Amino acid sequence: MGKHKNKPDISYTQNRELSWLRFNERVLEEACDRSVPLYERMKFVSIFESNLDEFFMIRVGSLLDLSLMKGKHKDNKSGLTPSEQLKKIYKETVPLCKLKDKTFIEIEKEMKKHEISRLDTADLKGKDRTYIEQYFEDNVLPILSPQIIDYHHPFPHLANKTLNIAVMLQQGEETAFGIIPVPACLPKVVYLPGEGVRYILLEQLILEYTGKVFEKCDIVDKKVITVTRNADISPEDEVFDDDADYRHHMKKVLKKRRRLAAVRLEIQGACKEELLDYLCGMLKIKKEQVFISESPLCMGYVFSLQEKFSLTSLRQLSYPAFEPQPSPSLKKGESVLKHALKQDLLLHYPYEQMDHFLHLIKEAAHDPAVISIKITIYRLANKSKLVEYLTEAAENNKDVTVLMELRARFDEQNNIDWAEEFEEAGCNVLYGFEGFKVHSKICLITRMENNTYQYITQIGTGNYNEKTAKIYTDLSLITSNKEIGLDASSFFKNMAISNLDGQYRRLLVAPTSLKKGLTALIDQEMAKAKEGKPAKIIMKMNSLTDRQLINKLSEASCAGVDIRLIVRGICCLLPGIKNKTENIMVESIVGRFLEHSRIYCFGEGEDMDMYISSADIMTRNTEKRVEIACPILDGKVKQTIQSILEIMLNDNVKGRTLQSDGTYTKRPGADTQAVDSQSIFMREAINHNLAAQVEQEMDPPLKNRLEQWFSRLFGKGAKQDKREGA
Repeated sequence: MGKHKNKPDISYTQNRELSWLRFNERVLEEACDRSVPLYERMKFVSIFESNLDEFFMIRVGSLLDLSLMKGKHKDNKSGLTPSEQLKKIYKETVPLCKLKDKTFIEIEKEMKKHEISRLDTADLKGKDRTYIEQYFEDNVLPILSPQIIDYHHPFPHLANKTLNIAVMLQQGEETAFGIIPVPACLPKVVYLPGEGVRYILLEQLILEYTGKVFEKCDIVDKKVITVTRNADISPEDEVFDDDADYRHHMKKVLKKRRRLAAVRLEIQGACKEELLDYLCGMLKIKKEQVFISESPLCMGYVFSLQEKFSLTSLRQLSYPAFEPQPSPSLKKGESVLKHALKQDLLLHYPYEQMDHFLHLIKEAAHDPAVISIKITIYRLANKSKLVEYLTEAAENNKDVTVLMELRARFDEQNNIDWAEEFEEAGCNVLYGFEGFKVHSKICLITRMENNTYQYITQIGTGNYNEKTAKIYTDLSLITSNKEIGLDASSFFKNMAISNLDGQYRRLLVAPTSLKKGLTALIDQEMAKAKEGKPAKIIMKMNSLTDRQLINKLSEASCAGVDIRLIVRGICCLLPGIKNKTENIMVESIVGRFLEHSRIYCFGEGEDMDMYISSADIMTRNTEKRVEIACPILDGKVKQTIQSILEIMLNDNVKGRTLQSDGTYTKRPGADTQAVDSQSIFMREAINHNLAAQVEQEMDPPLKNRLEQWFSRLFGKGAKQDKREGA
């Protein structure tokens, strides 16, 4: 008889989808927080909505697919079947959407006090009414493509997340239905002339004048609707000819995504039951997949409103302006390449500039000693200096290799376009593996000087995206450490020959050695605890779902290891469960910037093993992606990262603590000093930059006299304290 697999212990774990919904609730809390500037609160509502859209496209889409398959597919963290998970998702989404509507309506009321108003077309009179009627007649009506659905005109395909007007019509004794797609080519917002910022959304304008579109019919009901479709295509699971051009294959995948099955219907405002039944029937969805919203169905327009704000309104309603600062480790005008050859450089985005890394690539492109630049790319900005400098390097006869991952979800078309540009410039373009996305962030510059190879390696926790580097928190290490450089060289050679089983001295590389390496480091701390020695683990990541590593962390907790986790999003581990996770605390920080860096620390003090990584602790990252974790070997850099983690672990403003029931609570600290980690990092970056400017621009004799004075007054530590802005 075969052995039955042991059922997973779900006493200290929770379902990933429900955990994600609670994370998105945290995003909505920022919209509810009156200490957050009003316009930023409105943007958090928009972020909540776009997060939920992607969740339904990807996660709900996957569960619907699984629910149709034969056999029982139970979640190994909650024991729930796909159908049971879907029921819980639908149930828990409803109150979140109601809170979103309530919050958005309250924010809009407050915005009106600042003369920023989304108008209801039904309330417009006089010149305003004349203006929008004329705008509709001149700009909208001529390009509408309405359709009455009948025997000769079947129900049209409603593309994913496009806006449409669904209309119930009366034609004599007959009931009919019509659809008006909201044109994608027109501005989403129609601004009215006059003082302040007054606007109407395009879909509301079309809704108001639906009668002009169906002139020969009586309108019984009309609603703005949008359909969310399953976008969970896994190209690596699709069979295609080995000889097929990969870019062409990805283009076909993108076309297919736009036509996948409906997973959700959103309707703005309650509609007649007959119209609802008709739409459900045509889209083949159930009533629990229908969500009624009182706020706009697509809120991407929110981010464009600020273009119309006055400077006064922008200051009053937004976060104070902040620009990434120069690194205090670099002197003004100093060569990044020469600095990196002497000592490691750590950049902390968005508090410090990504420009330093870009300058490194630009220098390398023109450095006669540089023979090659190799880089992995997952996501790029629409306009990218990095592409410009890499193509310059290729034009300067440097060997430029770009390992481009075309399957970066929702960025596929952008990456296809960039891959073509790289090839045209003469770069050697490689693509990821079938079944394994290349998600690592690594760049290797190889120099030949005095017949000796020199390696400058950059390894980061985030993408080479100049736009997101200003809004995501990430770490970027630039090092000339020879062992790391040799590992990076081996990595690119292995990628070129499709070898996922490469051996590395220093780097932990998924899918082969990352999970093994992290497991060994956890075991190392467990061994210390069992010997009665201090044992500690600190890990920062976006998500924690890998069942094996969750089990290992539970085992370490039971062994007495002190474990502190900072998990922004999904956390399937429940802390504080007796005899399971009682030595584990989990924090989550949601604030102005999106927390994105991954940091893994084992031990304390000088003996601490510290890694930064591109990988979250998710099975997809540890087993189905090419990821890298890089050790921090420089003592000064290690101290800097330790300081970052310590501040985050004490954040009692934006930080929340995960409870054993899966809910989040504010950290206790009403009677203590407020600690807002992101605000502290911004302030430190500005102060360090100012201190560096003063030191660099100061007259040398005066600088020496001041240093002597500080030394006499405060002792030996004064010089260092002064540089740090103390």
